[in-house]
Amino acid sequence: MHLFREVFLLYSLNLLDAILTLVWVKSGVAPEANQLMASLMEESDFAFLGMKILMGTLAAVVLLRWGDRKLARVGVAVALAVYVCVMGVHLLTFLTAIDQVTAQAIPQQVPEIIGYARAAL
Repeated sequence: MHLFREVFLLYSLNLLDAILTLVWVKSGVAPEANQLMASLMEESDFAFLGMKILMGTLAAVVLLRWGDRKLARVGVAVALAVYVCVMGVHLLTFLTAIDQVTAQAIPQQVPEIIGYARAAL
């Protein structure tokens, strides 16, 4: 079984996670939960992104090379499930950030708009 699509999705989610994490940390919305990655981010954004890209690339190469094994298929499925949860956290962070930012800008209208959006979801 070839895992190209799954590995590509996993790699894409890894990159999206890195970019969104930088946005949240640099804007002061959320801290980096992983202490190792937080220390890299303190060094430079390039070090943080470089490490995320390196880890993602290594994982992709290993998964593509041994994608015919059951452990690789299970690993990809688990990793995708974890990254879907991570994207959920990013979505909640985004909704919280909007609530904080816009509530300060237009305090009377924002809670109503957010209430309608949450009810629609």
